[in-house]
Amino acid sequence: MINGISYIVFSFLLLSTLSPKAQTLKGDSVKDIDGNIYRTVIIGNYEWMAVNLKTTTYNDGTKIPNITDSIVWTGLTTGAYCCYRNDESNAKTYGALYNWYAVNTGRLCPDGWRVPSDEEWKNLEGSVDSRYGVGDPVWDKSAGRGVDVGERLKTRSGWSFQGSGTDDAGFSALPGGERCSHGRYFIMGRSGFWWSSTEYDSTGVWYRNIIYGVEDVNRLIHPKWMGFSVRCLRDK
Repeated sequence: MINGISYIVFSFLLLSTLSPKAQTLKGDSVKDIDGNIYRTVIIGNYEWMAVNLKTTTYNDGTKIPNITDSIVWTGLTTGAYCCYRNDESNAKTYGALYNWYAVNTGRLCPDGWRVPSDEEWKNLEGSVDSRYGVGDPVWDKSAGRGVDVGERLKTRSGWSFQGSGTDDAGFSALPGGERCSHGRYFIMGRSGFWWSSTEYDSTGVWYRNIIYGVEDVNRLIHPKWMGFSVRCLRDK
């Protein structure tokens, strides 16, 4: 019979022999300054939020402007957030949409957490995809990359046109849509967009996009005034 200590040691040794893609662990939870509680999951080198951010307050107590007017939104060079179609009920499920200027304050995530860099997104992707691991050059490419990483990151329900995934990693990616050209809201239910903290140049930033019916993940560049979802992470 295996006693308790031996069982723990055996389990640890077994886990250490598994591939990184099998080492997805349930995290704890984190609360933002507004009191919202987010599930977390450990994937690769980091602990990630398993829910899109929906705070309306920076972590120093400063309120984030909620910009509903489309013309004002597209002209911003300072931090702001909005709810899809200016409907707060959408944020309860999909989180808020933030421009990159809010990300760049360094105060958007709860204390001790941060918006992932482009490299940290690559670590997530390589930890989840069934073919290309962490450090593979495929993750440095633009547009769609990977074999099934998007499928494995998506929630098992909530995507339109039978576009949900398997959520193998516990990341639970939801299609929160975006706020794009002319300040319009677009494609909630069919596509999710998430900021990185990494600038491409003075006007553009790297981001990630997952689309219904598509199994990979896009790595692309968009202007800083766009409205995207945000996930936070911290070192595990």
